[in-house]
Amino acid sequence: MRATGRIATLMMHTSPLDQAGVRDAGGMNIYVVETAKRIAKSGIAVDIFTRATSAALPPIVELAPGVEVHHITAGPFEGLTKEDLPSQMCTMASELLRVEANHPRGYYDLIHSHYWISGQVGLLASQRWNVPLAHTMHTMAKVKNRALADHDKPEPAARAIGEEQIVAGSQALIANTDAEAANLVSLYDACPDRVHVVAPGVDLLHFSPGGGRREARIQLGLNKDSLILAFVGRVQPHKGPDVLIAAAGEMVKHDPVLKSRLEVLIIGGVSGGDGEEINRLRTLAKFLGVDELVKFIPPASREHLPHWYRAADIVCVPSHSESFGLVALEAQACGTPVVAAAVGGLRTAVADGFSGSLVDGHEPRSWAAVLTRLLDEPQRRISLSMGALEHARRFGWEATARGTIDIYDQLLAEPGLAVRSLA
Repeated sequence: MRATGRIATLMMHTSPLDQAGVRDAGGMNIYVVETAKRIAKSGIAVDIFTRATSAALPPIVELAPGVEVHHITAGPFEGLTKEDLPSQMCTMASELLRVEANHPRGYYDLIHSHYWISGQVGLLASQRWNVPLAHTMHTMAKVKNRALADHDKPEPAARAIGEEQIVAGSQALIANTDAEAANLVSLYDACPDRVHVVAPGVDLLHFSPGGGRREARIQLGLNKDSLILAFVGRVQPHKGPDVLIAAAGEMVKHDPVLKSRLEVLIIGGVSGGDGEEINRLRTLAKFLGVDELVKFIPPASREHLPHWYRAADIVCVPSHSESFGLVALEAQACGTPVVAAAVGGLRTAVADGFSGSLVDGHEPRSWAAVLTRLLDEPQRRISLSMGALEHARRFGWEATARGTIDIYDQLLAEPGLAVRSLA
């Protein structure tokens, strides 16, 4: 049956088929996939366009009923980093327009782009197809540059300029939180009427307490008596894994007995193929005398990731900025309290004092104090675990999809833009 509408979703710099935690794949990949699946269930077809990274990839892959991933050729299949991709934006736009030209006029009702590279391509396609453009930033150059981590590279001026153009040319900007919406208005001069807030969600069936911590540790081969702190995500300075390692160093320095029980798990892959980052972290751990406590775990598949969340006593999210922080929400849905930096969307993802703790700044001693106190108070962790489950239940991908569709309908109801309502 013909769907009641069709959306072109642009996700050019990383594929929705990639595993989160590997290279440049992260929370945005999960966001796009989970939202698309639920939008399609409402009767709206979603075509996700991404850059092909291998000649062996089929042109079209069905991700779920009503959701197709379209691979477009733009530049060499391999060898391009995310930083190289802006040079291929013209080719991406050309290939996208070529694909659409094979369909009847009005085939797509609306374009939804994710991240600034896709937004630049979306601006051109929106003008050519005479359809509205909705854009989700996920991260912003001006925000990231205000909170750079040590050893992190600032975002180039070209990105900030590109984001300004997207803000000016989009018919809707979808933010994850009120804080992100405020940044769009204050830092990018976005029109408040064009900024909408739709919180990301979590798959509450997949991410759940399951059999609990003991069973998870048995399945993963972890010591049932250890005190485990876990970091999950891409291993890059921006995500702050060094903060957790340095905090562990402070913890065992003040309590040497803790060294016999503490384990720090760094679960994830390096971003952009920068293998030196893990070497830097290993060197830091050795310098601090905690190299035996710190274990680097390859990125976990979505199937096995809940086991890692359940196995941890505390999941730590020491990012220097986050538009939301899906890791924090997934961990809480598994019943594990979260200690996170009090930045960006993490202030929404974690209910301070109820489902976890928020830490101001990234000073290792501050983190060590918070973590030590929680490890010393098992009853407090149980209370936070219960709060984590309750807090996570407030978020669901169905609500994210519904909120997104409502924005689509608002755009298509505007004079001069409407093709038809998607409701």
